[in-house]
Amino acid sequence: MAETKKPQDNIITNKQSTNAGVQTLSPFVYWAQTDKQITLKVDLKDAKNTEVEFTSKTAKFKAKGLGARGVNVYKFEIHFYGFIDDEESTYKVNDNKVEFTIKKWENGWWPRLVATPQKPQWLKVDFDRWLTEDDLVEDEKPRDVIEDYSKEYDRLQKEEIGYIKESSKKVYMVFYNLAQFIGFLYILSVMGVLYYRDGVASITKTYAAVGNAMKFIQLLQYLEVLHPIFGYTKGSPLVPFMQVTGRNFVLFFMIEFEERMQTKPAVFYVFLIWSLVEVFRYPYYISQILKREFGLLTWLRYTIWIPLYPLGILCEGIIILRNIPYFEETKRFSVEMPNKWNFSFDMPTFLKIYLIVLILPGSFFLMTHMSKTRAKKLNKKRRTRKYSD
Repeated sequence: MAETKKPQDNIITNKQSTNAGVQTLSPFVYWAQTDKQITLKVDLKDAKNTEVEFTSKTAKFKAKGLGARGVNVYKFEIHFYGFIDDEESTYKVNDNKVEFTIKKWENGWWPRLVATPQKPQWLKVDFDRWLTEDDLVEDEKPRDVIEDYSKEYDRLQKEEIGYIKESSKKVYMVFYNLAQFIGFLYILSVMGVLYYRDGVASITKTYAAVGNAMKFIQLLQYLEVLHPIFGYTKGSPLVPFMQVTGRNFVLFFMIEFEERMQTKPAVFYVFLIWSLVEVFRYPYYISQILKREFGLLTWLRYTIWIPLYPLGILCEGIIILRNIPYFEETKRFSVEMPNKWNFSFDMPTFLKIYLIVLILPGSFFLMTHMSKTRAKKLNKKRRTRKYSD
């Protein structure tokens, strides 16, 4: 018969652990995953006074029960590799274990459970539930762990004790976002220095000073349309395609091809707004790739667009509107009849239609998308759920 410790014994043990600097007792936790969720099995019998807290990046557990060190208070905290949906994550207390079902925020296979490459000693792989991307989820046939996972087991153990090599995909994404951040920061710096030196007179020199840099990084942004297509990022390529194409249409067709527009104040303001948005967006993306959460940066990323996006749309609309008489005069990009294609195209008319689409459905779609994304990122509340037997 196992010896049951008295409450006084537990108090003495905890004091000794604290004085010696020993970590709090943690139960063995076995984990497995699918592309949609994480399952945890806590090896703790007769758990009582269970306390569980989920956040978007962590799970905290505390309970008194029979574990590897006898009847004691056991607790742990897991900082996850990726984000979880704390509103949909649940747990269940059974007689001989505590089971967690944790929903991933975005579907996908994680290379490990915890944020850091080195896992805690009490965290183990639950091979009874383990699946890989090659497994069929609906396949419920019994599996031989040694036969099916002999190589997989060795790989997982090496990964979880710190031998993970950063994938070329992750390195590329860090360098891409860093390069874009530096590019927009350069544009802001040059504009700021010119304005400090020349005052309002510098506004007309903006395109001559940073136009080439802006054209380069805006063309480079088309890579962001390809990233979700090739699986480098999550989500649809539609939104980045609309944003990048809209900007490049204004930049190349409205400004680059019409020299009289290049000295207008609207160009200064649209460059300023685009750059201010991006110098917060790209550092935020880098922090997400590196699994680091900075509250202020996240708030800025999903808040600064509220005043800047409408101002940007207004400036883009002014540039297009000012270009209509220029294109009526020059007939640039217009095609008149007769011609061998039997086709006509009037650029000023197209600009008027584009302007209506930009101001009404285009801006509504963009604002709605950003508002929903902001709500998901910032309005998620921590929930602490406590149950007592």
